[in-house]
Amino acid sequence: MRYRKRIVKAEEKQQEQSQECQKFKPEPESRVFGIPALPNPYTGTVVPQGVWTSLIMWLFCGLISCFLTGGVAVLPAPQNLTVLSTNMKHLLMWSPVAQLRETVFYSVEYQGEYESLYMSHIWIPSSQCSPTKGLECDVTDDITATVPYNFRVRAMLGSETSAWSTLEHPFNRNSTVLIPPRMEVTEHGLHLVIKLEDLGPQFEFPVVYWSQEPGATEHVKVVKSGDSPVHLETTEPGAVYCVKARARVKAIGRHSAFSQTQCVEVPGEALPLALALFAFVGFMLVLMVVLLSIWKMGQLLRYSCCPTVVLPDTLKITSSSQKLISSRKEEVDICAVAVLSSEHLFGVWISQT
Repeated sequence: MRYRKRIVKAEEKQQEQSQECQKFKPEPESRVFGIPALPNPYTGTVVPQGVWTSLIMWLFCGLISCFLTGGVAVLPAPQNLTVLSTNMKHLLMWSPVAQLRETVFYSVEYQGEYESLYMSHIWIPSSQCSPTKGLECDVTDDITATVPYNFRVRAMLGSETSAWSTLEHPFNRNSTVLIPPRMEVTEHGLHLVIKLEDLGPQFEFPVVYWSQEPGATEHVKVVKSGDSPVHLETTEPGAVYCVKARARVKAIGRHSAFSQTQCVEVPGEALPLALALFAFVGFMLVLMVVLLSIWKMGQLLRYSCCPTVVLPDTLKITSSSQKLISSRKEEVDICAVAVLSSEHLFGVWISQT
């Protein structure tokens, strides 16, 4: 029953639609929309007059919609898009949009080679300037491969946006301009040292150095990164060494020209040896004076604060009192005997004379 009711309802709808269609039967070819048809002077066919009017109205409405939809045609598009690239630093630049009312912002988008070939409708906003108030955008981080890149820029003012302005020719990073790095060459003692400008992780620096002595050969050393001193060679006293360097990028297989040659002269060894000897002798003299002063001060402090008392030998008792008396008596007897013998000898001497 339900299925039959659905069929009946469908049939009723079809009948109603057929009746409505019969109300709008096409008029004869000579009249369309109640307007007499006009012959086409070129083909001889009859063209209704209302068709011309409809075409004119359609074009007029299309133009009006272009001006009202999103405000696309209100702001002019940025012009003169160029990419300035030096030492793998890529800068997208454009001319300003003439607008005196408010600050104009700019949006930057790009396409890599894959997007350009297979997904042309996809544009990627730049990681550094979407949006930006400046007239340039650092797109170095956006360019990660050695392939053509397309860029486009448009202006924004409130809810109004301009049309996109596209870079005339795709940019490839292998067209970057490579310039030699700045460097500083010094000598420390008998060591030749170089310090190079840091240009980024993609760079390495072949350094050529040599001595100006007759028959000397050039040496090459590759420095992997800049901004830090690097030892090149142990030098000879009194010699002159020259150095030059250039930048190289493996990712694009290119290198810059060599920098200007810088030379340094290593001092001779006579003067440094004399200075070293003089300094050594002076140090030893000062050390001896200091040690002597310390010893003298120790002696003074020793006798001043902690004196040592020593008894004379005559006050020292080494035996008993009886032995001391007997020994003194024997000494007296010996002296007496010695005196008598002397007198005797004197008398003998007188008698003989």
